[in-house]
Amino acid sequence: MLTESNHNTTRNSLIGFVCGILSAVCYGTNPLGALPLYSEGENTSSVLFFRFLVAVVLLGSLLAVRRFSFVVKRRQLGVLALLGALFAGSSITYYQSFHYMDAGIASTILFVYPVMVAGIMALCFHERLARITLLSVLLALVGIAMLYRGPAGATLSTLGVILCILSSAFYAVYIVVIKQDGLRGLPSLLITFYAMLFCMLCLLAYSFTSPDLHIMLPPTPRAWFFTCWLGLVPTVLSLVFMTMAVWHVGPTPTAIMGALEPLTAVAIGVMAFGEELTPRVMAGIVLILAGVMLIVLPRHYYPHWLR
Repeated sequence: MLTESNHNTTRNSLIGFVCGILSAVCYGTNPLGALPLYSEGENTSSVLFFRFLVAVVLLGSLLAVRRFSFVVKRRQLGVLALLGALFAGSSITYYQSFHYMDAGIASTILFVYPVMVAGIMALCFHERLARITLLSVLLALVGIAMLYRGPAGATLSTLGVILCILSSAFYAVYIVVIKQDGLRGLPSLLITFYAMLFCMLCLLAYSFTSPDLHIMLPPTPRAWFFTCWLGLVPTVLSLVFMTMAVWHVGPTPTAIMGALEPLTAVAIGVMAFGEELTPRVMAGIVLILAGVMLIVLPRHYYPHWLR
C-alpha cells in the first residue's frame, strides 16, 4: 500500500517528466521561427534580442498580474546573471550554427548536452550514474545519429559542429546551475524572467561586437509573428517547463528527455516542409523514444542489475 510520502513522490516525478517532455518539444521548434526570420534578412543578434525581449515582456506581465514580488537576494541575482550569460552563449552559438548546416542537423548535434550534464553531475557532484541512465543515453544517441540524412559523401562544417558543441556545453552548465541551492524557494517563473532579462542584456552587448550584428526591427508582420513565436514557445514555455522538471526529477533525467528536441525538429521537417520519413529515420525515432521511456518509467520496473 502506498504511503502519502510515496504518493507525493510519484506525483512529483510524473509532473517532472511531463514538464521535461513539454520543455524538449517546445525548444525543438526553434528552427521553425528562426529560419523564416533569416529569410527576411535579419541577423542573429536581432533575431535573438527580440526573441528574448518578447519573452521578458510576457514573463514580466504574467508575474505582475499574479502579484509576484520581483525582489531577490543579491547572491541570487549573481546566480541569475550567470544563468542569463550561459543561455545567451548557448543561443548565440546555436543560432549561428544555422548559417553553416541544416537546422535539423544542428538540433541533432545539440543533443550531446545530456552526456555533458551527466558527466558534470558525476564529476562535480558525485552523482551515481545508474546503468539504466547510461543505457538511456546510449539508445538516444544512437537514435539521434540515425536521424542524420545528409547527402552521400557530404561532410559537415567544422565550424558549425564546434558552434553546436559549444551551445551544448553552455546549456548543460545552465541545467546544472539552475538546480543549485542558491535559487531554492524562488518561483520558476521568476527564475526564468531574470535569466531571460540578463540574457537579453548580454545579447544587446553582443550586437555591438560587429557592424554586421546591429539590432534591426523585424521588417514585416510575418517577421513579428515568428519573433513572438520564438519568444513564447521555445523560450518562455520551454524554460518554465524545464525549470519545473529540474526541480522535480533532477538535471540528468531532464537532460535525457531533451532527446525529444531533435525528434520535434524531424517531425516539423516532415509535416511543415515535406521532408521524407525514411525507415532509417523511423528506427531512430523508436530508439529515441525507447531511451526516453527508460528514464521516465519508475525504477522498480527494471531488474536490479539495471538500477
